[in-house]
Amino acid sequence: MNNTSRRMPLDVLQQTYGYESFKGIQENVINRIMNGGNAVVFMPTGGGKSACYQIPAILREGVGIVISPLIALMRDQVAALTQMGVRAACLNSSISGQEANHIIHELHSGNMDLLYVAPERLGQPGFIEMLEGIKIALIAIDEAHCVAQWGHDFRPDYLRLGIFAEKFPRVPRLALTATADGPTRKEILYRLSFSDDDIFSTGFDRPNIRYTVIPKEQEKRQLLDFIKNDHFAECGIVYRMSRKKVESTAAWLCKHGINALPYHAGLDVQTRDANQARFMSEDGIVMVATIAFGMGIDKPDVRYVAHLDLPKTIESYYQETGRAGRDGLPAEAWMSVGIQDMGFLKRMIMSGNAPDERKALELRKLNALLAYCESPCCLRQSLLAYFGEELKEPCGNCFTCINPPSTFDGTIAAQKALSNIYRTEQMYGANYLIDILIGKDNKRISAQGHDKISTYGIGKDFTHDEWLSIHRQLVSQGLVDVDMEGYGSLKLNSKSWEILKKQREVPLRKDPVLAKSKTRKSRNKLVIGDANSPSLSTPEAKKLLDSLRALRTQLAQEQQVPSYVIFADKTLLELACYRPESTSELYAVSGLGDQKVFRYGTAIVETLLKHQQEHGRPDDLTPIAASKVKEVPSQITKKDKAEVSSSALETLELFEDIQDIEKVAEERSIKPATVYAHLTSCVKAEKINITDVVDFDKPELDCLYDTIKLYESEGFMQLSPIYNALCGNYSFELLRMVKASM
Repeated sequence: MNNTSRRMPLDVLQQTYGYESFKGIQENVINRIMNGGNAVVFMPTGGGKSACYQIPAILREGVGIVISPLIALMRDQVAALTQMGVRAACLNSSISGQEANHIIHELHSGNMDLLYVAPERLGQPGFIEMLEGIKIALIAIDEAHCVAQWGHDFRPDYLRLGIFAEKFPRVPRLALTATADGPTRKEILYRLSFSDDDIFSTGFDRPNIRYTVIPKEQEKRQLLDFIKNDHFAECGIVYRMSRKKVESTAAWLCKHGINALPYHAGLDVQTRDANQARFMSEDGIVMVATIAFGMGIDKPDVRYVAHLDLPKTIESYYQETGRAGRDGLPAEAWMSVGIQDMGFLKRMIMSGNAPDERKALELRKLNALLAYCESPCCLRQSLLAYFGEELKEPCGNCFTCINPPSTFDGTIAAQKALSNIYRTEQMYGANYLIDILIGKDNKRISAQGHDKISTYGIGKDFTHDEWLSIHRQLVSQGLVDVDMEGYGSLKLNSKSWEILKKQREVPLRKDPVLAKSKTRKSRNKLVIGDANSPSLSTPEAKKLLDSLRALRTQLAQEQQVPSYVIFADKTLLELACYRPESTSELYAVSGLGDQKVFRYGTAIVETLLKHQQEHGRPDDLTPIAASKVKEVPSQITKKDKAEVSSSALETLELFEDIQDIEKVAEERSIKPATVYAHLTSCVKAEKINITDVVDFDKPELDCLYDTIKLYESEGFMQLSPIYNALCGNYSFELLRMVKASM
């Protein structure tokens, strides 16, 4: 934090983050914190929660302390902040003692804006005392719903966080979450010592997400069709209930041409970490996972989340689907639902060791989810209603809005189904029962004598699929039970007898047939301000986007960060819409602040102009407003040139003493590749000459420079073609360093 700074929050948003204006309640929250107050922020994923504490931490005196539950989330947040020129670090179990000591030294030296720490850190001796010895700008508790003891993401260490109110009564505090029903909100306030006056809520609606719920039929084939038809080569997450299902689904998708990876707690740590790293850094990866994967994943370009198994609660469903479309671009939450899912979850709840009160709560939450799945109304309205919000009009962008189902009095159909269950002695599953109802002629029915019972053939007025829907709805409404110990056989309950005795009516819905032409919505239009962009689906525009993605990948590899940390997809799309012709025009593009314009502006403009020379400039581009054009401040240039991470400087100092990369890696307990990356950043910042790191003579180095320039002039921005051209004689790490020295 620069104590002499007189910048306002909007200045930081525009200059550091590259965004024109605040969203929703962001500015109100930031002003509350800037004035020394507290805030409890309920804001949907993608709504900009992080800026609510990051910007005040940058502006206020001292360091912002951020409690975050997952290492992956901390790492990504720190990488993104560093790219914007913000001094940030994290303390967690993944860093060495030497690195932790260096971070603490930087804290005491006042050289840090934000420090991310795991909640477990509070239980370590001396940590609170260490915080008491520094100036704290604010304390932010992210994923605050983890404090709820009966919540789906309860973390016991979060119960310790109430100590902040006691130990630091004059320090502004925030609690932030995207997921919290009424009871969870109350528990957050109580456990973390906030008041009702501290609440800021922007609602739970995610208008860019389309919600789709369909009946389960050949689930893997349904999933494959969904991905190939609507989201081919796009990043997505597929949730499965068990490890076995994760493995089989990932393998099946790979067999059918989808780049899928498994993730579950049963995999060894190395495999889990490697798969997560690929998902975070590569384009088009589909992660098939249990719920062990997801919380804290800050990847903005996930285009869909698919559930092949029911989650346990609407809160879980909302949080998991919220991992799609964090960048605000169109995304989809897709789920297939079957009778066995419903029975399995109910059985799992009832057979657990939880107290009866807890079981009753879990059953109520599950029943709310089942009601959502079978809703004949707008799914978005149903979802928001659960969280106490009213959407006055149907959204027009969910499965039931696009394919409106009709409803009918299903009492007689229900009586037929229930009578059939009774007359077959409650020993069979839905498919066999339906075969009896429609009068199917097969050996199994004849062998059991079920072609002689009164319900045989009485259901020919409905198709097999329609009867399957009726049975599923009876289960979801609690009118029939599923006996999972009896291989999924259907059982009557007290409500079943009310229907058979004509004491209860049964409203049902007809499942609509999904027309493929109605499922697709153009994702090639980007709304900028009040104007629609020209189509981005032309071959020319696609080539430009490919070039921009290649540039992003190259820069990300050089910086050793995920691609989206360099530029979000929305930034690339806006670049293709605006086609800026100078670095000063790049400020018209969201996500490009001073640091990124200085660091990458020349490369971006060169890529755009090279494409323009080859393909021309379209006439219907979105014009750039003169008010958005500005020059890069000169002090950014000076700052960027000297800017190297503290960890890299420590590596440099050690290397200058030892002069051996392998020994430096061993001494610092890091990988040799990390040492190369640190030294590469030092070479780029002119802290050291490349010839002091690698024993190159001038002709050899000039030859490498010429080779890199030649391939770049041909449009090859990645290092792989250069590596191959040099017959693999130079490692990727060396080539990155050579490139950095040019």
